[in-house]
Amino acid sequence: MFSLQNKKAVITGGGSGIGRAIATLFAKQGAEVHIVELSQESAQDAVEEIKNAGGNVFSYACNVANQQEVTQTFEKIGNVNILINNAGIAHVGKVDTTPEADFDRVMNVNVKGVYNCLFAAIPQFRKSNGGVILNMASIASWVGIQDRFAYSTAKGAVMAMTLSVARDYIDEGIRCNSISPARVHTPFVDGFINKNYPGKEEEIFEKLSKSQPIGRMGKPDEIAALALYLCSDEAGFITGSDYPIDGGFIKLNN
Repeated sequence: MFSLQNKKAVITGGGSGIGRAIATLFAKQGAEVHIVELSQESAQDAVEEIKNAGGNVFSYACNVANQQEVTQTFEKIGNVNILINNAGIAHVGKVDTTPEADFDRVMNVNVKGVYNCLFAAIPQFRKSNGGVILNMASIASWVGIQDRFAYSTAKGAVMAMTLSVARDYIDEGIRCNSISPARVHTPFVDGFINKNYPGKEEEIFEKLSKSQPIGRMGKPDEIAALALYLCSDEAGFITGSDYPIDGGFIKLNN
């Protein structure tokens, strides 16, 4: 079950965190993995890990916010079977404390970046007679998260794009779903805490961990396992759905 043999998978932001876990697992399951990162250096460790395990992997330096770069990258990759729109950035702030430049930066990566990859990938999916798209949304698509105005706005858009694409391309054999994680312990989270809460790292880590009713953050491998299912043939009856993977955050927080 859950074999990805003879599947070509593109994973944006596949060099670290959740994206790296997905890339590693997909390669293990037989997929030809194509990692899209801002720089080749960002993908290097993931590429080496996958190759050392016997996986088939390629990497590309590409700014997902630049449509020309994205289109050229997907033309190099060619026909695809799976697209994981995982690349994204965070921002802390309410609407009146979010500068226009920061808002634009988040929108350019988290919204336009997803649009650019969808735009470039659809013609490649047609060459494969269909396939699967999985967008990385967030619990912020579902509930209000304090001081996350721009990020929440962007992830709400990702969920809406998921529904739109699922509807528009269902007759072409293209499925589109999304995943909404709560906090997942990645190097990104550690860097975020160090940057925004210097001197309070342990306290903030504990607070963020306990904000999930289950009492901890998620693990990248847990997100990757759900991604594998949704992109496998076993999930062939699923499209236009979002899957919270949140330790009970949405339903159990009162």
